[in-house]
Amino acid sequence: MADSDCFDTGSKILTVAEALTLIAAQFHSVAEPEQLPLAGALGRVLAADVVSGLDLPPFDNAAMDGYAVRADDLGRALPVAGTLFAGGTPVAAPPPGTAMRILTGASVPGGLDVVVMQEEVRVEGTLVHLPAGLSPGTNVRRRGEDVKAGQVALPVGRRLRPQDIGLAAALGLDTLTVCRPLRVALFSTGDEVTAPGQALAPGGIYDANRPLLSALLLHLGCTVTDLGILADDEDVIRAALAGAAPGHDLILTSGGVSAGEADHVKAAVMTLGGLDLWKLALKPGKPLALGHVGRTAFAGLPGNPVAMLVSFLVLVRPLIDLLSGAVPTPIPFLTAPAGFAHAKKAGRREYLRVTIGPDGVAHADPAEGAAMLARLTRADALAELGEEVTAVKPGDPVRVLPLGMLGA
Repeated sequence: MADSDCFDTGSKILTVAEALTLIAAQFHSVAEPEQLPLAGALGRVLAADVVSGLDLPPFDNAAMDGYAVRADDLGRALPVAGTLFAGGTPVAAPPPGTAMRILTGASVPGGLDVVVMQEEVRVEGTLVHLPAGLSPGTNVRRRGEDVKAGQVALPVGRRLRPQDIGLAAALGLDTLTVCRPLRVALFSTGDEVTAPGQALAPGGIYDANRPLLSALLLHLGCTVTDLGILADDEDVIRAALAGAAPGHDLILTSGGVSAGEADHVKAAVMTLGGLDLWKLALKPGKPLALGHVGRTAFAGLPGNPVAMLVSFLVLVRPLIDLLSGAVPTPIPFLTAPAGFAHAKKAGRREYLRVTIGPDGVAHADPAEGAAMLARLTRADALAELGEEVTAVKPGDPVRVLPLGMLGA
């Protein structure tokens, strides 16, 4: 939801950084909290901090099978006073000069501060021969060394991953307070666009954008309403936007936002609400409309699939995080040496499709067309060339975004 009247879009072209600053200023969370069992919380956004009610581990315990002893008794042969099992009742420490057989996870008695791996000892009769030189704390998991009682174990705004669900369970929780899913209305535009499975008219193309966007939205935990394909008619588009706004948190479209005579989405949005952003210093993906319809957030993406994907990853993904109550996280870039040469304009950010070879080198796709979807399926990553870059030479380090990290 936009917080204020829209910015003057005019003809100004914003950088990606300026656009992200605008998004952070103009939009906020619209998702109310709800309680869910752990089994249903994966991918949802935490609506409140998870504060630990106990220490993890809850007691000192053995990290592996072996013998629990005092560090001062190392380098000697000691009698074994008994065996400690995981889940057993904690016992008092034996007298100095004795060892206890201990299994992984068993409570380490107070006073014993080393667990010697069973592979590092020699047992003769009732005596265990211990090596010297181990430091206090070796192979002992200390109480609270992972999480301390009262500590924030999972912060508000975290989009929950499998490991987060595991930590919540380890803390004894069976439910979590999360934000409800973001409700997104989705449609494509264009008289030339046909739904898959239908007969393709002369001059027509099949709509790849809605299925692609729907998959990206579902990966981010959104609830998607598919409104189909709209004709290039401003009245039709305006009516669809007006109807979708009340029941959704975000309206997402593809196509119809450039300066062409048949691109009516921008005009319809301006009639019903306003635009905060239209032109972006981004290739591919320059035409990108961002604003609101009534009080519902709106994002209009380019019609070419590659440009649409890049625009989604760079700007719509952070927007969805904000609307969903998630703390926006940086895109997980890696660095790889370039296996290509490329020249570009300063002041514009570019993304190139690349494959990563066995040697870790990023090789660029020589075809830069924003509509070449098959080439996108063969790409491993997108190489980001920042606004300040004007040329890349083979061997130069480049930032790459592995597409698999984002479900793309």
